[in-house]
Amino acid sequence: MPDFEAVDQNGNVVRSSDLIGKKTVIYFYPKDSTPGCTAEACNLRDNYEALVAAGYNVVGVSKDSEASHRKFIEKNSLPFTLLSDKSTRMLQDFGAWGEKKMCGRVSVGTLRKTFIFSEDGILERIIGKVDTKNHAAQILE
Repeated sequence: MPDFEAVDQNGNVVRSSDLIGKKTVIYFYPKDSTPGCTAEACNLRDNYEALVAAGYNVVGVSKDSEASHRKFIEKNSLPFTLLSDKSTRMLQDFGAWGEKKMCGRVSVGTLRKTFIFSEDGILERIIGKVDTKNHAAQILE
């Protein structure tokens, strides 16, 4: 797992070393409260018990502020941590920042990707083609 330090929705610093010892799903998404990102977060919320039963710790990451994350969590009753990466350093270190095409336009931004790590912080799998409405099933495959 790449070394990182980011702030969660409550202003607490979370480090990559804090996640060692647990199987961890780190999912990167473009923006709080947008349709696709809300569908993805709510699918993870609705299947959270199954993810926890499978031993996973779930962490979401976007460029949004801690305040935006708090609002997103409260509005959608999300049971997992969201990290704010305003500098995009974590996004870049994970390879979740880059060129994307939408409606024929090319822009640079957050790439929707999910990384699954073992308890030892070893990368086990990357989900590069995220199905926002069925993301938990992709993780549990």
